[in-house]
Amino acid sequence: MREIEMPGKYDPTAVEAGRYDKWLQDKRFAPSENKKARPYSIVIPPPNVTGKLHLGHAWDTTLQDIIIRQKRMQGFDTVWIPGMDHAGIATQAKVEQRLAEQNISRYDLGREKFVDQVWDWKNEYASTIKSQWGKLGLSLDYDRERFTLDDGLSAAVKKVFVKLYEKDLIYRGEYIINWDPKARTALSDIEVIYKDIEGAFYHVKYPFTDGTTLNGKDYIEIATTRPETMFGDVAVAVNPKDERYQDIIGKTIKVPLVEREIPVIADEYVEMEFGTGMVKITPAHDPNDFEVGNRHNLERINTMNEDGSMNARAGKYDGMDRDVARKAIVKDLNVAGWMIEVEPYTHSVGHSERTGVPVEARLSTQWFVKMKPLAEQALAMQKTDDRVDFYPPRFENTFTSWMENIHDWVISRQLWWGHQIPAWYHKETGEIYVGETAPADVENWEQETDVLDTWFSSGLWPFSTMGWPDTEAPDFKRYFPTNTLVTGYDIIFFWVARMMFQSKEFTGRRPFQNVLIHGLIRDEQGRKMSKSLGNGIDPMDVIEKYGADALRWFLANGSTPGLDVRFSYTKMDAAWNFINKIWNASRYVIMNLDDDTDVKLPNVEERTLADKWILSRLNQTIATVSQNFDKFEFGEAGRSLYNFIWNDFADWYIEMTKETLNGSDVQAKQNVQQVLAYVLDQTLRLLHPIMPFVTEEIWLTMPHEGESLTNAAFPVFNAELTDAKAESDFKRLVDLITAVRNIRTEANAPMSTMIDVMVQTDDSELMQIIDENSDYINRFVKPKQLIVNVDVNAPKLAMTKVITGAEVIVPLAELINLDDEIVRLETEVKKFQGEVKRAQGKLKNEKFVNSAPEKVVLAEREKLADWEHKFATTNERLIELKAAK
Repeated sequence: MREIEMPGKYDPTAVEAGRYDKWLQDKRFAPSENKKARPYSIVIPPPNVTGKLHLGHAWDTTLQDIIIRQKRMQGFDTVWIPGMDHAGIATQAKVEQRLAEQNISRYDLGREKFVDQVWDWKNEYASTIKSQWGKLGLSLDYDRERFTLDDGLSAAVKKVFVKLYEKDLIYRGEYIINWDPKARTALSDIEVIYKDIEGAFYHVKYPFTDGTTLNGKDYIEIATTRPETMFGDVAVAVNPKDERYQDIIGKTIKVPLVEREIPVIADEYVEMEFGTGMVKITPAHDPNDFEVGNRHNLERINTMNEDGSMNARAGKYDGMDRDVARKAIVKDLNVAGWMIEVEPYTHSVGHSERTGVPVEARLSTQWFVKMKPLAEQALAMQKTDDRVDFYPPRFENTFTSWMENIHDWVISRQLWWGHQIPAWYHKETGEIYVGETAPADVENWEQETDVLDTWFSSGLWPFSTMGWPDTEAPDFKRYFPTNTLVTGYDIIFFWVARMMFQSKEFTGRRPFQNVLIHGLIRDEQGRKMSKSLGNGIDPMDVIEKYGADALRWFLANGSTPGLDVRFSYTKMDAAWNFINKIWNASRYVIMNLDDDTDVKLPNVEERTLADKWILSRLNQTIATVSQNFDKFEFGEAGRSLYNFIWNDFADWYIEMTKETLNGSDVQAKQNVQQVLAYVLDQTLRLLHPIMPFVTEEIWLTMPHEGESLTNAAFPVFNAELTDAKAESDFKRLVDLITAVRNIRTEANAPMSTMIDVMVQTDDSELMQIIDENSDYINRFVKPKQLIVNVDVNAPKLAMTKVITGAEVIVPLAELINLDDEIVRLETEVKKFQGEVKRAQGKLKNEKFVNSAPEKVVLAEREKLADWEHKFATTNERLIELKAAK
């Protein structure tokens, strides 16, 4: 055996140490120099610079790395562009939280110094994220790294804003928007998360001003969940078709506590069947009321400040926090006699996705994108050859539904961290100027202080990272549109949809050909990982214990497009054990190779049955893995690899080579070495996209030329290696060996105990298989003597197993209990009888026989014949034993 530097146990820390830096040093992840190669590009979904990567990031990026590594090995000119997102609200909130711990607010620092603080944060966490990418082994081209606030992307953002403004697709207006009172900024609809909370319906009297009565009462009853907004009431509305209230339309009533008069109006917005059929209209605090107010030209009264406290329009409650004000108002309504009833009520309340506080519907002047024309354009694109294909396809419905029901997008944010809107207001005239550069007489203008929604810049990511708006930029010309985007189903409308309509609008093309949608990583109980549950898993902790390859294997092997995956340490143990199996099998192979062993196959005529079988199984595995990779079915590819490596290669073929490797036939030994080297080489190539570190380590230990697996050719299907007969013959050999092994186990007869083995068969092919592979049978069965004949003189006290075409008989008179053997055979007979009945039932089904492919029906008939033979043979043996007793 050769002396090699491979310990007897897989140590991921030792294997992975320094490997990533070596890849970077050697420029292994750079695009191909062969520009005749087909391009293949991926842009990383840019993680927010708000903290460390979580397990979901690890899953997302591992899938991308599998794709790009395989394509690189297949000879594509690949590029995988890394980058990060400035994440406006989220990052600013983090920095403000850090400053608050020092009793400092952003207002204490001022905009410029505060932004400097955020840049420091960005640099700190960007460094951490890049370190984590390295730990995961991501084959990113760092020479092309981007950031959503870098100069190039800022230029793209300004270009897009100006172009949309010039096409009247961006406008500025006063509308009801979602407002985060903690971050003090506007939010888009999809940045609002709805939660059920315990609240109440407050039933309040609104008295008539002129002595009018309704049902004998001088007031009307209004129910509200937000009494603190009543100071913004400008009307009470009823449905014009509601006969109950025809006489009071046009009358006036007073708002309690402030004595302000407001009219009763008629509007079809009001649902007659809900509650009393009367609703108060507060245009500055409710989007539906806003629309009613527009229709009736009603005043808009904003009663709250930016931080959610009440303002001067709330009278004596001015300055109170909204929740404190509510309690005070309810108390005063009770004291004044205006409160009728407080009815407990559970209702859905919008909360800020970023800060977690309840969102206010607030009247505000904001910048908006008109979405309907852009959405229609993107939907039309999906009906052309330039469509984006979703994996799984059902997620296209999520995209379509959102785009068909889309609202205008509020893009301005009252933040300091982000792309400052390229709009200026003239100090004297109020004129608005929008441009990519400041006005020439900038001293007479003030720039808009708001910044753009983070998704505005990340929506340009696939093409802005390629050099756009310079349409002659080399990367843009060669690598755009990109090929595949990998992302979670939770941001289809946040990000995927925006990239699609922005790309179509500004490049005329789709942003990517495929979008692979994965689910969420949950804990072992199926719960979403969160800080509140304390069930989050740091991927770096997992890597420290098990290694990156084990984590990647788990993430790939548990991957079914669109579905969630549950993390468990039991699965991680299994992943490590599998790699350890690969390690030990590889170590055995490499130790048994000569220094000059070629990774090429011996001539066909020199290959044994086992050689032909393992090469055929390898070839089938190559086909299966390649097909599943193309469909992004990495879990299925992993299962195929696992079965081949563990069962076929390690448990059977390697074991069968030991006799030859330890024998005296030099040529036979060289042949086996070549097959072992070839199969290991091809297997490592297949595995490399999923587990790059350990495969590189093993591959470089093999006696062959080659600097790195990263650029080695990915295996391809070779029809010449497929050998159905070899697979069939080998299976029959394995069935025989397994049958004897099972008999030994059941009879408690270890391999050290010599036994006779009789095979009764009239199958000439099986006889030939046994004759030509007696060495394997001797190694795995250890028979005292092997008798193969049409008719064998079997003793009555023996154990038997029926295999296809034969009965295996092991005389074990001194080792078995006759009664136990009868019970065992009765169980076998029952099983075979059930299989016969099942197959007969299937073949009696005319629909199956007439509609199924002919080869499927033929295969079922062959199965029936096999089961009938096994049943008859086993039943005959059972009758003999019962008679002997």
